[in-house]
Amino acid sequence: MVQLHNMPENSRIRIKAFTGDIEPTFKTLTDLWPAANWMERETYDFFGFRFTGHPNLKRILNMDSLEGWPLRKEYPLEDPFRKDKDDKMFGR
Repeated sequence: MVQLHNMPENSRIRIKAFTGDIEPTFKTLTDLWPAANWMERETYDFFGFRFTGHPNLKRILNMDSLEGWPLRKEYPLEDPFRKDKDDKMFGR
């Protein structure tokens, strides 16, 4: 969903689009609004939504090595490589 607001005329437009759950894909809006570049990259970075035709669709705020999409909750809750944890304390 994209919301646009024309401040001088105080008018708003809301654009909604629907997609599948497994591979969410949308057409890019950067052709019409170049400022949508940042918003689309941020949405890709946190949710994994792909925008076809985007000029530079890559992570913008998270590390490149991050696997999964943080706001889709598809990453491990604990760091499996930590050595300073004692699992006996937590009943594991």
